[in-house]
Amino acid sequence: MPAKHVVRNFAENSYYHVFNRGVEKRIIFLDEQDYNMFLYYLSIYLLPLEQVLRFYPNFSIRLYNKNLSEEIELISYCLMPNHFHLLLKQKNKDSTSKLIKQVTNGYTLYFNTKYERVGGLFQGVFKAVGIDTDELILHVARYIHLNPVVANIVKDPKEYMWSSHKEYFDKEKHHKSFVNKNTLLSYFSSPEKMNDFVTDYIEYAKEIDKIKHLTLEN
Repeated sequence: MPAKHVVRNFAENSYYHVFNRGVEKRIIFLDEQDYNMFLYYLSIYLLPLEQVLRFYPNFSIRLYNKNLSEEIELISYCLMPNHFHLLLKQKNKDSTSKLIKQVTNGYTLYFNTKYERVGGLFQGVFKAVGIDTDELILHVARYIHLNPVVANIVKDPKEYMWSSHKEYFDKEKHHKSFVNKNTLLSYFSSPEKMNDFVTDYIEYAKEIDKIKHLTLEN
């Protein structure tokens, strides 16, 4: 996706593909704890508050009014070593900005404390692209879920731990998923059909990745 897009006028009841990378393209997830901490921040702001309190009994009372579960839905995500992708549907026009600010500020504080560094961790203002058709929702979700495959980290998107793709096949009823699966699954007769839609595109996606530097801004 083109990195040049910085949406300033977000709309109500709209979908957005949100992206950001580490400053100077640096690695922002160095170990499993780092990935889990970023997901923790997503979960405390996206899960309904009663679930947050059940899963995290020591959740700080000062964060109660920052919960955004009534304002925004996460459709898909992928955390890569030096960047992240989110596909979001927001109800209020400022929900996406609030979520990204809260998550990245919390994660930056954690990261800087852990690794004894100072300063910003992410590359300026996050990038966002408006998604206004069903076709684009599907294309962007597939693009997000194929990131670790195109990067040759895994061969099957189900194998990647830090992506929502695997969650679409999770049968655990008590799993604290903060992904709204209904949107993508509504386009397919089964999760397996959705998986076919993603994996059938792998070779083409890899070929496109080889020439992306010729067509997209870095």
